[in-house]
Formats: sequence, structure tokens, C-alpha cells
Amino acid sequence: MPVVLNELLGRELIKIYQDTDSFNFSIDSMLLSDFVSITARCKRICDLCTGNAPIPLYLSLRTKASIIGVEVQENSYKLAIDSVKINHLENQIEIIQDNLIGISDKIGKSKFDCVTVNPPFFKVGNHQINPSDSKAIARHEILATLEDIIREASNLLNTRGRLALVHRPERLPEIFALFHKYHIEPKRLRLVYPKMGMEVNHILIEGIKDGSPDGLRIEAPLYVYKSDNIWTDEVLKIYNFTKE
Repeated sequence: MPVVLNELLGRELIKIYQDTDSFNFSIDSMLLSDFVSITARCKRICDLCTGNAPIPLYLSLRTKASIIGVEVQENSYKLAIDSVKINHLENQIEIIQDNLIGISDKIGKSKFDCVTVNPPFFKVGNHQINPSDSKAIARHEILATLEDIIREASNLLNTRGRLALVHRPERLPEIFALFHKYHIEPKRLRLVYPKMGMEVNHILIEGIKDGSPDGLRIEAPLYVYKSDNIWTDEVLKIYNFTKE
């Protein structure tokens, strides 16, 4: 397990431990951390599928709210704990090692103002996947399905609480259906493109529990790279976040 210490963001704001042989955090987590609405009423946040805690670490720059990260894999959990400690954020961020299914029974139903999640994107298909492989667990719905995640998020959220997640565009119809099933009204949607002229490859979506059934806003597209494969100014701004 070759563990390295990297910068999560520019300007040496946050450090994060990573295992170079495991599934490391990606730009998806940074885009979601920037996208999610953090209001003044937000006092408690839960990040499901937290991995080595990139989202809780980023959100600590945006809010003083209490943050709980839930991660099932032991290696990622230990890296998250170490990352929280090296940034001296133990008083704000708590990391729990557990399967997210049923986690609301343990940390509280209707207790959270915001839930974030960068989940496994892919269903388990007919091809063989090693169920003990850490990368497979991070990428495929081996331990929890999309429905498990949205149901648990709804259980965690209080009325008017927000769920924000990043996912693949082909899962959008399923996401809308599950939001409806678990009483989460979609309010914001942003499409993410690798670069201008290419097809969308990620979506950012945010919903409100027990929200009014109207008012979905489609936000301006987000382009990750310029034509010369350099990050766009918006993505650079996200990575070079300055704490206010």
C-alpha cells in the first residue's frame, strides 16, 4: 500500500493521503463539492461513499457545519482518518467505517441538512467483477445500489434538506424516478462536458426533500478542458479555492 500525501487543492490549503494502488479521488468530487448549495441553515452534513474524504475536506473550506463521512472500505477509511488529522479538522469532520445501507439508523434519521455523494457509477453487469477489489467496489454497485443510496440519503435528510450527487448522464432517468420515489424534488441540474464539442459525460444534480414539485433549473454547462487540454478557468478556480 504505497501511501502518498498530496494537495487536495491549490495553494497548499488542504492535504490528503492517497494509496496509489487504490481508487483515488477524481475531479468529480471537486466539482460536486463546489456545486452543492451550502446555506446559512446548514449545520449538519453527511457525505456517503466518502472514500479518503475529499468532499468533507473541501467542504470544510466552505462551511463550519459538522460533517460526517461514511466509508465502507477499511483502507479508504484509514486514509480519510489520517487526512482529517493532518489538517487538524477532528473537531469538524468525523469519519465512520460502515456500509451506508441502514446508516440512518445509526447516525440519525431526519438529522441532516445536506447529504453529498459521489457514488459508484456502474451497475453490476454480466461480466465478472472481483467483489473484494477496492477499485471495483468504488466503481460498481457491489455493496450498494443507486436506490440504496438515494433511499438512505432521504432517510438522513430533514424536511427541506438537500441531496447533491454527481453521476453519469445515462443514469439520469433512473435518478429522477428514485428522487420522486423517495420524496426528493430535483431543483438544480448541471451538465459536465470534457470539452466544448464533446458529449456530456457527467451530471451534477441537487434536490430538496419534500420540496415543491416544480422549479428545476438547468444551469450553464461546465467544460473541464479547453481545446488544448488545459483546464478551463472555472475548473482552475474550483481547484484553487480560496477560503473566505
